[in-house]
Amino acid sequence: MISFSKFLKERQFSQIVVLLLLLLLLAIGALPGYLTGHWEWQDPPSVINLNHLKQIRSYGLNLPSWQTIEQREELIGGHKWSYQVIQKTGAKTQAILLLLPQNGPKDQPQVEWTEIKSWGQWNVAQNRLAEFTVKQPQTSKSNAEAQVKAEFFRASTKQQTFAVLQWYAWLNSGNPSPFPWFLADQLAQWHRNRAAWVAVSILMPMESFGQVETAWDEVQSLGQTVQTVLMTNYFSKGTGN
Repeated sequence: MISFSKFLKERQFSQIVVLLLLLLLLAIGALPGYLTGHWEWQDPPSVINLNHLKQIRSYGLNLPSWQTIEQREELIGGHKWSYQVIQKTGAKTQAILLLLPQNGPKDQPQVEWTEIKSWGQWNVAQNRLAEFTVKQPQTSKSNAEAQVKAEFFRASTKQQTFAVLQWYAWLNSGNPSPFPWFLADQLAQWHRNRAAWVAVSILMPMESFGQVETAWDEVQSLGQTVQTVLMTNYFSKGTGN
């Protein structure tokens, strides 16, 4: 059994590591501004294809093997989301796809998941951190797979139960926490670029109060499709306008 004093030392060590990492990021971001007198947070680099990205609100995504039944803008927690009802081609499987694209160069992912939970009036259960991979766009220099992490859980109301998968998507990666995006964006700014992002929430109807894992294969497949379309058509250089 680990002693209490040893536990405290290990916890202090992890906190020091996180603090040093944050200081390193601040130094990386601040050094060019210190040398040139131009501070990045006052005038961050432009987001490539931002106008194209914002069109997602009005039109949703065109997904292979899925057809759109309905699409509209939906106000959730003060943000305008794309609300898209889709159905798998040749099947009865349907899902709701909620998308919130980055709206400006200073726009950051923040409290979107709390807003969605409140909007849906959900009771959340059986939640876990899920992982899946997708192939990187052909425009990428590497043929490696992109690793994506997402929150996967059951969301229930009195009327309906959903299997939910949600994450922040950006080029070649994704995570339900904004911190990994912050690291990616800081790294991109070092090269006078940005890590554009889109908040993704997939809601797939399932058996009332059933086991969410029974819907995993279908939800994962749709998540891979959404991430691939975003990376290929919205995040890659040379797409959009």
